[in-house]
Amino acid sequence: MFIDIANIYVKAGNGGNGSMAFRREKFEPMGGPAGGDGGDGGSIILVADEGLRTLMDFRYQRHYKAKSGEDGRKKKQYGSDGEDMFLRVPVGTLVKDEETGIVLADLKENKQTFVVAKGGRGGRGNVKFKNSIRRAPHFAEPGTKGEERNIVLELKLIADVGLAGFPNVGKSTILSIITSAKPKIANYHFTTLKPNLGVVNVGPGQSYVIADIPGLIEGASSGAGLGHEFLRHVERTKLLLHVLDASGQEGRDPIDDFYKINDELNKYSEKLSYKKQIIILNKMDLPSSQENAERIRKEFADKYDIYEVSAATGEGLDLVKKVAYEQLIKVEDEIEFVDKSEVERFFDKKEKDTIVVRRENNLYIAEGDFLERLVNFTNFDDYESLSNFQKVLIDKGVIDRLRELGAKEGDEISVCGIEFDFVE
Repeated sequence: MFIDIANIYVKAGNGGNGSMAFRREKFEPMGGPAGGDGGDGGSIILVADEGLRTLMDFRYQRHYKAKSGEDGRKKKQYGSDGEDMFLRVPVGTLVKDEETGIVLADLKENKQTFVVAKGGRGGRGNVKFKNSIRRAPHFAEPGTKGEERNIVLELKLIADVGLAGFPNVGKSTILSIITSAKPKIANYHFTTLKPNLGVVNVGPGQSYVIADIPGLIEGASSGAGLGHEFLRHVERTKLLLHVLDASGQEGRDPIDDFYKINDELNKYSEKLSYKKQIIILNKMDLPSSQENAERIRKEFADKYDIYEVSAATGEGLDLVKKVAYEQLIKVEDEIEFVDKSEVERFFDKKEKDTIVVRRENNLYIAEGDFLERLVNFTNFDDYESLSNFQKVLIDKGVIDRLRELGAKEGDEISVCGIEFDFVE
């Protein structure tokens, strides 16, 4: 079975909490801080693997969680880091954020990696907060939460040339002749239930990858037939060989077929409207083909290169192989699916969203996973611990945000349920 899209949930490991501990050895009466740092949480990393062909594995398992870092321990012992989790995906996989639809990565090279969920940072133990003034800090730092998100994995096959056209126009037969691929071929519709790839050798050092793109019928862009399953693979190609049945033996007009297929391509993605196309008139060995070929040339010759072939006899296919290669050399690089500035804004926003500051009537509220963990690790009866709590609020921009919302001296502030007066 060919699976080329998968929705999964990924959760990186949380960072371990720093330890608040003190030395208790014999002959060390003054003690001192001895709490170690927490370990970093494991990240979830996607790896492109040329040995995979589908996203089948993600159909049966949809939730992935990396291990969290261990908490720090006494005697300055660090907690161990959580192991990273590596998920293998086929080369050509796009990684999208399910909520926003933003393309986060395009894994188009073998062994290319992408950290889709970064592990949380381990918190510092109290030994790290010791200084010349604060000799015995009674607080430690909590670990941060690992990233989590729902993502969409979408496979777009890596192919230079795509064979487009209605079912049963001869695409699979052409592919089998000009490459070593062996697609299923029969005289009925939808014989191709998955894209077939093959390598076309033109000459020494001259080759390219070609794909038979199935499922293209009227209404494909809105999900008819196998449209949605396979139209995505057309986007990756640099050149389309649009195969028409010049004989019209299926009872369809090849000119209408051409317009209908292009209409579906354009509806699916505006990017496809700019893709270079060459028209291939197949089944020219049949008596009815010549008349239709003349009509097709009158309609399209001023806009497209047109070549006549017969998949049954092999006539004209060697020329098509060479022409496609020559056109590929002229075509600019493939479409870029990742907007780097958009991805940067996405991750910046996600970082900021971990702390939310808002106003409800006369109450100012600050919440978030990090702040919740900070509150849990703060001793509000200890001056040094409270001072550290206030410093973290300043460093994280919480105080500035409260001022922007109108907070002033004496106003009531709530941080994860802990209430106190705002002090300038």
